[in-house]
Formats: sequence, C-alpha cells, structure tokens
Amino acid sequence: MLDGRINRVSNTLALRVQQRIDSKTKPLGALGRLESLAHQICMVQGRLNPELRNPTLLVCAGDHGIAAEGVSAYPAEVTHQMVLNYLAGGAAINVFARANGFALHIADAGVNHDFAGVQGLIPAKVRAGTRNFLREPAMTAAECTLALQNGALQVRHFHAGGSNIIAFGEMGIANTSSAAVLASLLRGLPLAQCVGRGTGLDDAGLARKQAVLARAVEHHGRIDNPLDVLRTFGGYEIAMIAGGIMEAAARRMLILIDGFIVTAALAAACALRPDVLPFCIFAHRSDENGHAALLASLEARPLLDLQLRLGEGTGAALAYPLVKAAVAFMNEMASFESAAVSNKE
Repeated sequence: MLDGRINRVSNTLALRVQQRIDSKTKPLGALGRLESLAHQICMVQGRLNPELRNPTLLVCAGDHGIAAEGVSAYPAEVTHQMVLNYLAGGAAINVFARANGFALHIADAGVNHDFAGVQGLIPAKVRAGTRNFLREPAMTAAECTLALQNGALQVRHFHAGGSNIIAFGEMGIANTSSAAVLASLLRGLPLAQCVGRGTGLDDAGLARKQAVLARAVEHHGRIDNPLDVLRTFGGYEIAMIAGGIMEAAARRMLILIDGFIVTAALAAACALRPDVLPFCIFAHRSDENGHAALLASLEARPLLDLQLRLGEGTGAALAYPLVKAAVAFMNEMASFESAAVSNKE
C-alpha cells in the first residue's frame, strides 16, 4: 500500500534556481513570497523552467458518526445535499474552479446516501458514514486502508491524464470535529486550541463540542500509531485525501493544501510519510480555530488570509493564480543580461 518512493531533487539544483531568480530584472528579493514559491515549484519539478499542466481539484465527501452528538450547527443530510449541489455546478467551489481553470471532480468517500443513478460522481464509498468515535473507532483498519488507497488510485488516474498539480477539498458535516482531534493528537497540540465553531456553532454549541471531543479522546486513551489515530478519529474523506497527498508527492506533483480539514489530512499523511511536505503549497489560513496552530506546527506559510472557513477547496482555487504568477515570472521575465539592463554594482 502506498509504497511509491518519494525522491528528492538534488540540492545542487537549488543554487541554479536561485541564480535564475536573482538574475531577473528586479532588485534582489523584490517579488517576495513569489520568489520562494517559484523556487519551491522548480525544486519539486526538478527544472529551471516549470510548467503547470491540467490543474485538478478533487473534493472528497463523507459523513461522520460523531454528528449524532450535536457537534455541528447543520444536520447530517447537508453532506449529500451539497454533493448534489457540486454536481449541479452551483457551489462556491464550482464557481472558483471554473474561474481558475481547474478540472473539478467530486468523490463519494463515505456519504450516508444512495447516489444510484447520479452522473458525474466518483464512486469511492467505503461505508455510509463513519461510526461515532465517542463510543467506538470511526473506522476499522481495513476501512481506513481502503480509503487511503482510494485517494491514491484517483491521483494516479489524474497523473496518468497529464496533471502535475492537484488541490483537495472536502465536504462532511462534523468533519471539523474529526480534524480537531487529528490535529491535536498528530501534532501534539492542546485539544482546546484545535476546536472551533465549524459550521457556525454558538457559544453553547462550541462548549458542547469541546466537551464531547475531550470525552472521546479520554475514552480511547493514548494512541501512538498514526494509522490508529486516523482510523479512530478520522473520516473517510480525510483518509482519502491523506492517501491522495502521499500518492501525489510520490509522483512529484504540486499539492495545493486548502483549509483546516485538508491540513489535518496532511498531518496524517506527514505522520505516515514526512517527506510529503516539500511538495505542498499552503493556499490560505482558515478562520477556523486551530488552523493557525496546525499550520505553525508544520512550519507552513500560507499564501492568503481571507478569513475563509468554507472548505470545499475554495482557498486552494483562489490561491492558484499566485502559483501561475510564480511560474510565469520564472519563464517569461527577462534577465538583466537578456534585457541589456544594468545590474547593481
């Protein structure tokens, strides 16, 4: 399972990339974060002239048994209703994906709904929703492995179709509860720092959510193995994304990381395979409580901070123009020599 080796580009390329950036007709460092972004992209692709091919965005959807404990302001049926909205083209991610040239794909990783006859949906259902992790592990070991493999399978398919950059999004009522526990246990963060309002809980709802998750962590006791953490508290969509991230890194694809849920999936992927991080571009800092701490634990510097907390991959889609700009300046901007412009002494 997921045995593709992630090969790093030799660091000898790093100097050549930096020299190319510094030779552009600008003061040293004048393009700020775009310069480090361009450097990262060149290192991932192992070339001085990077390219972006067939940008792909995969939204994985799944239901969560913990929703039965009242940890979300929205009912569980919203998960499948939003999946249908994605397929109809009416959600925010549809709009932003169209605006920025993404091929958008929707996967049923584990939604508690029968989508028989629905066109355009990737069938990857492991089970009709996870179990309630307040009382028992969310998944069996076999189910967790299957969800990871499903994510890897889809990424292999996209890569075979010519894509070299992928973004992930998610949908699943109560998945901020799952992500909060994963962030806490996988990154050693205080649970209270990771629990937020999700879909818009009021103060009483937030207090209930914090209490439920604290009881769940206490109920299962100490868990050290990352796969066991994922299967105990994760979601099928989160595991599918984690598997996709690892496969994308193994295939040297650029990976656009969205908000809190996708970053929690990345935390699981990192715990299983730490060398995925250099392939990840962090799109934005979510307004969901816990995302800032999770990003800090990964030493991540997101490109945007727009106070988003929608999920769906929306932040990744919105950040993509900056990725395109970084590639464009590397390939199209003149050097001091080619433009016959005097450099500083």
